[in-house]
Amino acid sequence: MFFLSFVPDAWLEMAVNAMLITGAILTFLSFFIINRILSFWPGLSPYYHLLQIVSAAMLLGGVYFKGSYHTEAQWRAKVAAAEEKVKIAEKQAAEATGKIETKVVTKTKVIKDKAEIIEKEIVKEIVKFDTKFVPGGECEIPKEFILLHNRSAESPAVKDKK
Repeated sequence: MFFLSFVPDAWLEMAVNAMLITGAILTFLSFFIINRILSFWPGLSPYYHLLQIVSAAMLLGGVYFKGSYHTEAQWRAKVAAAEEKVKIAEKQAAEATGKIETKVVTKTKVIKDKAEIIEKEIVKEIVKFDTKFVPGGECEIPKEFILLHNRSAESPAVKDKK
């Protein structure tokens, strides 16, 4: 079957149809017409049954190969349709990936910008906090520092929804 993939489809179809038609004609002739003709020539009568067997085998082979070729053609059409769907899906996936990458880059930039702003505010609060620190004394954490810390721990999506 591998070698048949190198033969053009039109040639395969022609060979299958030729075998089917030849088998049908020879079967009709051997069963209905040649029987009467061979009865006049006794030397050819032993070959009569051989001709019937060969013609019936050609007819059955032609029917079998015609069905096989038709099934193969249907499967090839289904494969071609599936490949076309895959190409369309790949194009759509590439477009969707591009859109997602754009969104991710934009959100990453927004997150980095917000993180830089919060980091600067935290540094300011730490500087204020360090000036109030006395070794051995009580440690007071300013409320602004706690709020900044909590704000930096929230996800940006939560802030955007509020």
